[in-house]
Amino acid sequence: MVLKPVPLAKVVIHGLALLPALWIGWKIREVALTGSGLGADPVAEIEHFLGLWALRFLMIALSITPLRQLTGQSVLLRFRRMLGLYAFFYATLHLSAYLVLDLRGYWTTIFEEIAKRPYITVGFTAWLLLLPLAITSTKGWIKRLGRNWVRLHKLVYAVGVLAVLHFWWLVKSDIREPALYAAILTVLLGYRAWKYYATRRRTAALAVSPANRTAGSR
Repeated sequence: MVLKPVPLAKVVIHGLALLPALWIGWKIREVALTGSGLGADPVAEIEHFLGLWALRFLMIALSITPLRQLTGQSVLLRFRRMLGLYAFFYATLHLSAYLVLDLRGYWTTIFEEIAKRPYITVGFTAWLLLLPLAITSTKGWIKRLGRNWVRLHKLVYAVGVLAVLHFWWLVKSDIREPALYAAILTVLLGYRAWKYYATRRRTAALAVSPANRTAGSR
């Protein structure tokens, strides 16, 4: 059986998206067997790696709509939901690594950590906002929610801001990498804002055009 272009592309994207998880899994195994392989602080490296890939997939998912509008390739929308789910997948692994490796199973202390560490507060909030988006990502939920589905999934913009802020506050000193993601997010959200207001101005201009006024006076 020969796969069509879109299903084949999805298979390729699934394979590429899982590579970071496979790589970090291999490195964790190496650390468990040899005691080395992820630097002086393996736990911090694991958490950083998983969080970074969650942020990357989030940025890629947010770039789909602008790319579709700029290129006219509506087929790109077929990959947006999948990429967003991978952002949630890596964010969940990032949180799980923190709970299991950093807190060492004392999960109830996470509420103390949330209360006293702002970067954990915004990071955990970002994950909580991603949770309903992941749950309602199926076609069934899209039909059930209707227009409310679009409104709900606009929470991804807040997730992007919180995720970048989490990264920024986490690194504390060298902010070059979080600044890069902040710049990317600014462009992606700025484009959406410009598109929204440009559409509103165009609609308003059409509503008050001479032809429309003449038609309305008949």
